[in-house]
Amino acid sequence: MRFAVDWTQPWYTSVRDAAATITSDEWISALNQQASGRSLINHRGLALNFVNQTELPEGMAYESFISSTGKVPTRNNPHDFFNALVWLSFPNIKRELNALQSRQIDKQGISQTRGGVRDAATVFDENAALLIIKDGTVGQQLARSLQQHEWVYLFIDQREVFIEHTEIWIFGHALMEKLVNPYKSITGHTKIIMAPDHYFTQPAADRKQWLDLQLSSQLKADQPDSLNMSWFTPLPILGIPNWWPKQTHEFYADPKVFRPHKAKHRELAAP
Repeated sequence: MRFAVDWTQPWYTSVRDAAATITSDEWISALNQQASGRSLINHRGLALNFVNQTELPEGMAYESFISSTGKVPTRNNPHDFFNALVWLSFPNIKRELNALQSRQIDKQGISQTRGGVRDAATVFDENAALLIIKDGTVGQQLARSLQQHEWVYLFIDQREVFIEHTEIWIFGHALMEKLVNPYKSITGHTKIIMAPDHYFTQPAADRKQWLDLQLSSQLKADQPDSLNMSWFTPLPILGIPNWWPKQTHEFYADPKVFRPHKAKHRELAAP
């Protein structure tokens, strides 16, 4: 497989280290070497490895197959390539997501509708951005501003404050795939995680490990039905400060991308 990825872009920080070892088209073998070297396992304790999509039995759910075998069906395309990189970069989060999804399938079976928990887990897996905010009064205000879609205030008026008090890691592999050819309207489902001050003083590898353990523990500890779409708030990825050129007031004033909050939109539309 050959496709161009600009690994210098900030949205690939989360998987850049895992990707650095891939030097040939034999990328599945290279990723399996990483998984084996780090003794990665699924939630049943089975060794994690990436296999050809043809090993997935007909009629068996993808998530159930990973759960019961430790094998991740992988096609020779960018989507599955990024999925494998995320498994290597956030193995604990991926493991708990798979455990949750497989439990839901065992409970409800497979149908045309996945249900709220599986829908949220799928959105998390495919399109999540993880926003780490320094806990405290300032951080809480930044979180509220994001949830209220106060784009200009957040990214223009409070730009330097936002940069100082936050960090963003892209998690969703479909989101990573879209960002190979970025366009303004790409939007992530953002999970906000509040972190102590000392998080921001640690090396990047330690910060990523903290996040992997913190969020996987939350997924494991919470009741399965607590995972729903309320976990997420939208964030146009190219609006993140310094992630795209010419982020002017006019850039953020585009209502087709930086949409007003529904409640505020209703207030403005009311006679």
